Amino acid sequence: MRGLPFPRTESGRASLLPPTPWHYSGDLLTVEYRTDPKNVRAVLPPDLELVHEDEDPGAVAFIWADWQSCGDDGAELLDPVRSQYKEAFVVVRCRYEGKVYSRCVFIWVDKDFALVRGYLQGYPKKIGSIHQTRPITAGSAGPRLEPGGKFGMTLAASDRRLANATVTLEGPASSNGFVNGHPMVHHRWFPRIELDGVDSLSEVVTMSGTNVELGPVFGGSATLELLESPTEELALLAPKEILGGYFRTVGTTFAGGRTLH
Repeated sequence: MRGLPFPRTESGRASLLPPTPWHYSGDLLTVEYRTDPKNVRAVLPPDLELVHEDEDPGAVAFIWADWQSCGDDGAELLDPVRSQYKEAFVVVRCRYEGKVYSRCVFIWVDKDFALVRGYLQGYPKKIGSIHQTRPITAGSAGPRLEPGGKFGMTLAASDRRLANATVTLEGPASSNGFVNGHPMVHHRWFPRIELDGVDSLSEVVTMSGTNVELGPVFGGSATLELLESPTEELALLAPKEILGGYFRTVGTTFAGGRTLH
């Protein structure tokens, strides 16, 4: 029976996901900021530690991404509903067994294949409504990648707005931030069918992209507002200080990760 991960059939054609590797290309808008380190500690499991005091333990990256993805044969690119999706995700840094990692603590996507693909990788994905301004190279219906270009980003879930953000470009930058710059460390959890508090799956995993191709970086100022919701905890990471905003086009490939525990 073939299928990654399901449904599994003799041919595997009905599977929600194609075989790896998975290729991604997309535009990323990032807002980096500081919150109180105790807020970061509150969203980390006990086996992960805050980074050291001199490593900026309260630093957070909130990233909006407009993605196109496909398997090795590129079939999804000719059927765009299967390749295009958006996501908004929050990244912090932590230490596991003495090494610094990035970790996604909250994330929303707008397609089922992206949701389930994230579960395989340990991303805590939920369905949401994600929008971001696209750059343009002709006309006036959008910002240019030049000083003064202004982008807006929004996130909603369950009919409630969760985040509003803007990035205003000031010029080229050396990087699109430092928080989302390490291998990821995630937990893959799934309870057993008895629902007795015991997990059938409980792993610590890490992963990094391969064949990474990075476009030019544009940096500038940013704003970020996080809103309360009865079913979300995003507002726990409310900003105390905005560090900056960035735009970058990236390409990467996921070919598998590694189990740490």
